[in-house]
Amino acid sequence: MSAPGRWQLEKALSALKHGEVIAYPTEGVWGLGCDPFNADAVDRLLALKNRPMDKGLILVAANLNQLSPLLSSLSDAQLSQLKQSVSSDNTKPSADYRPTTWLIPANGHIPYWITGAHDTVAVRISKHPMVAALCQAFGGMIVSTSANPTKQAPALTQLATRHYFGKQIPVYLSGKVNRSGVTSAIRDLVTGDVLR
Repeated sequence: MSAPGRWQLEKALSALKHGEVIAYPTEGVWGLGCDPFNADAVDRLLALKNRPMDKGLILVAANLNQLSPLLSSLSDAQLSQLKQSVSSDNTKPSADYRPTTWLIPANGHIPYWITGAHDTVAVRISKHPMVAALCQAFGGMIVSTSANPTKQAPALTQLATRHYFGKQIPVYLSGKVNRSGVTSAIRDLVTGDVLR
């Protein structure tokens, strides 16, 4: 797995900045992404998936600094746990490695079309080079949701993603998933509950 080439990255960034939805490989499945602060872009993504807004969406980032607007309400212990998780995710993955998506308390920095009906926001620091490079170049978090219509199997390849969405997606970044079919664990940072 490698980071996107300059031409690919520029094309993806242009699409994100113009409110488009893009497709790209993530840790375990192909994902759809957009600018989380662009309501029209999120509406477009939800329509593509036929996903209700109240379910909420996951945000991915390249590093903890990109999540800093969301971390002000965390206790020292919660912040320490999040940092420890990110640190362990940055080591070489083992055969049974599974990335973690954390539910953290939502605050005024995240719009309702991302949190949905929840009082938390789902965030993940991605170690996939494609996703990390994309977030770095974009300068912040992006939406990351599995590339499939609701109730269909998540796409594991670019071909499967194109089969679902075709020309409705203007940019498909080339690449492969880290571990095919392995979705992230979902944990609540406040309660410690494991939801997936």
